[in-house]
Amino acid sequence: MQRAAGATERLGELLAAQDTVTDPARPLALPRPARGEIAFDDVTFHYPSRPTQSALAGVTLRVRAGETVALVGPSGAGKTTVIQLIQRFYDPEAGRVTLDGVDLRDMARGDFRRSIALVSQDPVIFAASARENIRFGRPDATDAEVTAAAEAAAAHEFLAALPQGYDTYVGERGVMLSGGQKQRIAIARAILRDAPVLLLDEATSALDAESERAVQGAVERLARGRTTIIIAHRLATVKKADRIVVLDQGRIVAQGTHEALVADNGLYARLARLQFTDGDLPT
Repeated sequence: MQRAAGATERLGELLAAQDTVTDPARPLALPRPARGEIAFDDVTFHYPSRPTQSALAGVTLRVRAGETVALVGPSGAGKTTVIQLIQRFYDPEAGRVTLDGVDLRDMARGDFRRSIALVSQDPVIFAASARENIRFGRPDATDAEVTAAAEAAAAHEFLAALPQGYDTYVGERGVMLSGGQKQRIAIARAILRDAPVLLLDEATSALDAESERAVQGAVERLARGRTTIIIAHRLATVKKADRIVVLDQGRIVAQGTHEALVADNGLYARLARLQFTDGDLPT
């Protein structure tokens, strides 16, 4: 009884908690079709748990529609914060974040989030079938569309080989799947969503070499024609980006192509050297 009372008290606190991010009374509509242009205008943000430490400090960044931009930097540089602000999990304390020129705070979250697809480092896999997990990206999709998305994500072969194929139960959090298989289901889900903005947060960091090659190929196909923001530490993932943005301590310290940043011999070049035991830089 005492344990139940303690648990009930905590549940009551959670149910009574107020969301600090709210939709406006009269939300603006996102222009349709969405182009996917993202802009950070002099954005400053502190996490509530670290009010004295800036997660982002005066960040100004524009990502053109259809451009692929990679965010790199040491841990705590602010890369994931950029992704979270684009999804409006938080609001900036200063500056603004816009999608196609409209401030995210002026739109309903359910509206602009339909234009965003996310593949995270630890994808959410539900205790359901593989087919249902992919269809979560677009619940009204047909079986043929689900299969086409899986083929584009290099997932069809392993899904078809499961005991009940696409209808195989994958277990809580996808325990019956490998890391690479879960990532490919998440990519298939993003392909099915067909959103103009794609966010990739360390999508290949925990994979073995063979799985990474398959996932990387699927990611490159998915990114074509979409505004894509990639967070990654591995050079193989970011070298092909249209632009690489280097963050350090919540600020943009450099940006450019892989070749230009290596030649600059700054933070990016130092991070690149750390991936090679002989200290040589890749070309």
